[in-house]
Amino acid sequence: MQIHPLITENQALADFCARIAKSPYIAVDTEFMRENSYWPDLCLVQVADDNEAAAIDPKAPGLDMTPLLDLLVDNEDVLKVFHAGGQDIEIVHNLTGKTPHPMFDTQIAAMALGLGEQIGYGNLVDAWLGVQLDKGARFTDWARRPLDKRQIDYAIGDVTYLIQIFPKMLEELKKTGRGDWLDQEMERISDPANYENDPQQAWKRVRIASRKADVLGRLKALAAWREMEARDKNLPRGRIVKDETLADIASHPPRVQDDLGKVRGLSATWKSNDIGARLMHAIKQAEPLDRDEMPDREPRRPGLGKDGALVADLLKLLLKIRSRDIDVAARLIARADDIDALAAGVRDGLSILEGWRYEQYGRDAVDLVEGRMAFAVKNGRLKMTRTE
Repeated sequence: MQIHPLITENQALADFCARIAKSPYIAVDTEFMRENSYWPDLCLVQVADDNEAAAIDPKAPGLDMTPLLDLLVDNEDVLKVFHAGGQDIEIVHNLTGKTPHPMFDTQIAAMALGLGEQIGYGNLVDAWLGVQLDKGARFTDWARRPLDKRQIDYAIGDVTYLIQIFPKMLEELKKTGRGDWLDQEMERISDPANYENDPQQAWKRVRIASRKADVLGRLKALAAWREMEARDKNLPRGRIVKDETLADIASHPPRVQDDLGKVRGLSATWKSNDIGARLMHAIKQAEPLDRDEMPDREPRRPGLGKDGALVADLLKLLLKIRSRDIDVAARLIARADDIDALAAGVRDGLSILEGWRYEQYGRDAVDLVEGRMAFAVKNGRLKMTRTE
């Protein structure tokens, strides 16, 4: 495989993208920093196909990333292969408003092949290629320039090995007949809606005990205000105001800005500075939460109760048995909320009652709940048995 020098010029990037656009699939990875910013700071993009690989420097002066971004989000003929690609996809979405498509995530594929629920890249490379990665550059500050050869080689390794692993994984999925199992998961993680961040919905991520409309209305206004402040300053949300402080202010709103100096979690300067004034303005503009936005007192699905909770425990035990028997990560088969819903009597709209999940787990799960199956121990091994 040809490894190119770090790409920092427009013509080199355009030529590289034109060549790899002819490949049926490419491996993609990114290096970024986000500890001190609201937006992930994209520092490096690594891409490879069967023949060549390169690291691309988005921080290079004047470099136009359009050829690469167009390839990732607009070229439907090229499959984009990631490993644990959620944050990589988020970055592409931030830059384009779109997500890479079609795509394949080897971490999710590994779940279908019995390699655990969240296998790391190093363990994946070791398992499939017998190569142990040098992790010495893991903690690189990717935003600093210049990057040395060791750092670039380390970064490119994230795609040169991935491009070798993907066809092996694909062949194994075909042998086991599990390729179709992943289609739904791949479409789910590439859905742009997963990466949109509406400030008006930010309050839903903040924990608060109150269900009063006026309190939740203030929380909604404050969370939206914090989101905009964080974006404008490009700082993490918690650097503006922590969640606990935001919830406390929503529950016990200060009457005047001077009272902000007494709020735990805020410095004394908030009682007189501009950001404190903007916070007070958000409080004053807040309106009680609309009835249709109010969270339910009870979960949308029926509550379990004591017996239902025991049934859910049995279903989770069944999940462990089925996961063991077919050698697939339990997390790929069923989620806890679907299991709880099934135990509570729900039968509609559950992913475990559709497609391959129904065949591998859902049918037995329903039979267990409805008394047609039971647990048995045979030769020291826990199994399921049909009841009369």
